Amino acid sequence: MIAFKVPGMTCGGCAASVRRALGAVAGVEDVQIDLDSKDVRVGGTPSADALRTALDKAGFEAEGLPVA
Repeated sequence: MIAFKVPGMTCGGCAASVRRALGAVAGVEDVQIDLDSKDVRVGGTPSADALRTALDKAGFEAEGLPVA
């Protein structure tokens, strides 16, 4: 499980965009989002770089995502 924050996620539409972007990354099996705390947990075997790239393309930044 990889856990990090997405501070720019401010509404349900943002959360859906983040979920969709991360869910499309190879190796992602599960995406859990807590909109109130901005916490995101990703299950599976994705690379942190792939998650970061997907978020960047969707217009979001991650805080606390491990650097490869």
